[in-house]
Amino acid sequence: MVAQLQATTIVQELKGDAARPNPFLWPMKEVIDQLIANFTILTVRYFVLCGFFFIMFYVLLRRPLKKYRLQEDSPAGSDFRREILYSISSALVIGAVFTMTITVLLPYTLIYDNIGTYGTGYYVLSYLLMLVIHDTYFYWTHRLIHSKRLFRVIHRVHHRSTNPSPWTSYSFHPLEALIQALVIPIIAMTIPVQKSALIIYFFFQFVQNIYGHLGYEILPAFVRNSRLGKHINTSVIHNRHHRRTKGNYGLYFTTWDRLMGTYSTDPA
Repeated sequence: MVAQLQATTIVQELKGDAARPNPFLWPMKEVIDQLIANFTILTVRYFVLCGFFFIMFYVLLRRPLKKYRLQEDSPAGSDFRREILYSISSALVIGAVFTMTITVLLPYTLIYDNIGTYGTGYYVLSYLLMLVIHDTYFYWTHRLIHSKRLFRVIHRVHHRSTNPSPWTSYSFHPLEALIQALVIPIIAMTIPVQKSALIIYFFFQFVQNIYGHLGYEILPAFVRNSRLGKHINTSVIHNRHHRRTKGNYGLYFTTWDRLMGTYSTDPA
């Protein structure tokens, strides 16, 4: 998924004094090819993973898992259709930002190829750093788009899903999809990140996003109620956010919500 072209290739094509390469020298055809490939991968991933969890929880195991449902009623078919259409547009926006990050913006990032460049220890640590950066970015941008004006224009699309399902995972207004996708270049420009780590991390993030919108709580109560588990943003916590449209703004953790007084246990 990550482009194999290197920043050094662009530098070599430049003439004269070029301390910083010109991103516009990147071949447009290769950018478009990358965009098409990334959009296709994101769209297929969406249908495969969301479809799998939907079939498992909403079709095959619907009755056996009924006690784990977070809301009594199931979402309507019209909700699914709307969510899927918005999710396809989100895949295009996110794919475009990812493509720009690994092509024209690559010389400005800290993306590297070989794990040995910074060592295995840092490679593992980079996942934790991405978690912290992303969780912080998400919390504050999420609170921002919950302001009255931005909520009405941007975030209302996502909150039309008051009873979320796996299909809700990518159901964003295009502007919200852009806001969420900007964390990709932010991470890539903030910390050294190996290519495979970037891909694996955002795959994990998507699976976690499905869990947050699953409509079922599959994390055992003893884990959720443990000292560590209380700081995890579980499906029940995010489902509460969709029902109340306020509070519980975190992505992975409840840390920022607890610090800023926005954590809520109100089921209403």
